[in-house]
Amino acid sequence: MRKLPKRLKKGDLVGVIAPSSPPDQESLQRALPFLEELGLTIKLGKSVSATHGYLAGTDEERLADLHAMFEDPEVSGIFCAGGGYGAARLADKIDYAMIKENPKVFWGYSDISFLHTAIGEYADLVTFHGPMLASDVGKPEFHERSGRMFGQLFKPFELHYTEEVAPLETIIGGIVQGAMVGGNLSLIRSAIGTKFDLDVKGKILLIEDIDKEPYEVDEILNQMRMSRKFDEAAGIVIGDFKNAEPKKRKASLTMDQVFNDYFGALKIPVVKGFKIGHCEPHFSVPLGTLARLDGDAKTLTILPGVE
Repeated sequence: MRKLPKRLKKGDLVGVIAPSSPPDQESLQRALPFLEELGLTIKLGKSVSATHGYLAGTDEERLADLHAMFEDPEVSGIFCAGGGYGAARLADKIDYAMIKENPKVFWGYSDISFLHTAIGEYADLVTFHGPMLASDVGKPEFHERSGRMFGQLFKPFELHYTEEVAPLETIIGGIVQGAMVGGNLSLIRSAIGTKFDLDVKGKILLIEDIDKEPYEVDEILNQMRMSRKFDEAAGIVIGDFKNAEPKKRKASLTMDQVFNDYFGALKIPVVKGFKIGHCEPHFSVPLGTLARLDGDAKTLTILPGVE
């Protein structure tokens, strides 16, 4: 298993960065008191207020922010302000040896999924797939349960996902254990054929996405099928697919049909309906720790992501 970052504690300094697109400033300002209520003090990176077209500053500026937060011995954790696009542009420029020497909490999702994969693979560090400040925490619909998920950063405990959170549906039953990896489906696909191609061998694959019509999800899953991702994975956790209704095409398969086409004949546990992704509540999970997916009982158990 990957290296666990140290748990956060009250009084810790945490960094806020924007590795992707410029965050909404009003939403970000509404979100910062949430971290303060957790007992944390905040160091804002330069990228959170920078703009370079659809990016939160140039690649060099965003990379410098990321490196500075990991290198700063006073910073105990790093939270991403938002997603959008651009994190992948940094991946082949990151100093992973430095991150490996300075392991700390790293939290985000969506476009940040590319960095989760890269940091996990090349810095051997457990990272966290969870709601971001401007994108989620600062929004009126931010759910209390989503907020409680930050508690896993302060005390090591197992996460138990049951249907008490939201209804689940088993596509393929069975029980499997393996490291949880993955995140945003589009970002997983974008890494195929690169040095950041997600290694799913013997692991539980998490997928989620937003604003993808069924045919677009179909296209991505087909590429993953042909690259043997589903043959290599030990199990599949299907998270939230927000705004997945057909728009361009009147004649369409449903998302359920698409999932059944690709997963229905597999010989590994596959469960869908997890509130993980662009949704409220958002069940945050560590990536790289051991997880147990029970397709029969419809439960997911994940070991702690901090030490």
